[in-house]
Amino acid sequence: MKKSHQKLNAGKNKILSKMHILITAGGTREYIDPVRFITNASSGKMGYALAGAAQKAGHKVTLISASDLQPPVGIEFVGVDSAAEMFEAVQKHFPRCDCLIMAAAVSDYAPVKQAKTKMKKTDKSLTIKLKPTADILKWAGKHKEKNQIVAGFALEDRAIRTRAEKKLKEKNLDMIIANTPAAIGVDKSTVHIKTTSSSWTKIENADKTMIAGKIIRRLEKFSESAKDNKAQVAHH
Repeated sequence: MKKSHQKLNAGKNKILSKMHILITAGGTREYIDPVRFITNASSGKMGYALAGAAQKAGHKVTLISASDLQPPVGIEFVGVDSAAEMFEAVQKHFPRCDCLIMAAAVSDYAPVKQAKTKMKKTDKSLTIKLKPTADILKWAGKHKEKNQIVAGFALEDRAIRTRAEKKLKEKNLDMIIANTPAAIGVDKSTVHIKTTSSSWTKIENADKTMIAGKIIRRLEKFSESAKDNKAQVAHH
């Protein structure tokens, strides 16, 4: 009896193995001059919900945020503004995490030049030249180790699953969470989730806190499954 009790505990501990989860949140700001910037409508709510859910599940959390929301107490917080700053922070913290969740809405473009003083309004048209920003998610997918998990978000307004699945494969991700522009800035949303080892699942019109909890549980299961597969390979 004692033996089976120990086995049960061992199994329980295995399911609850803790990770260091790195999460990005919010919309980055790409400054044109000291007071004006290009950004997007992302509130950071999903990223913060994920940070809270991961912490509640007992994981160590590092949150890299471009959002003005108040971070959960007790997590490692890194505040950033631009896509370049977020990329630098991810590069710094990624090597020591078990799982990266890129929930941030990173700007695709940034001004080529940033004026050092406030630009004055004139009667003439203004042209701002933009350059592409670094693809942080692609970088993470390329540089992840065998024991690391990378999850990304795909905001699509059409062919949601097709485009998201393409992103999953092209960027070498382990999980993709797809949603539409309707998810921006609201407390409830609909998401489609897929991992490399599972088919699509849909969570419809649910609170982001609940969605976050389900995403964390899916990542836990994915992590444990990957460990089991490696153990079986090593055993053979």
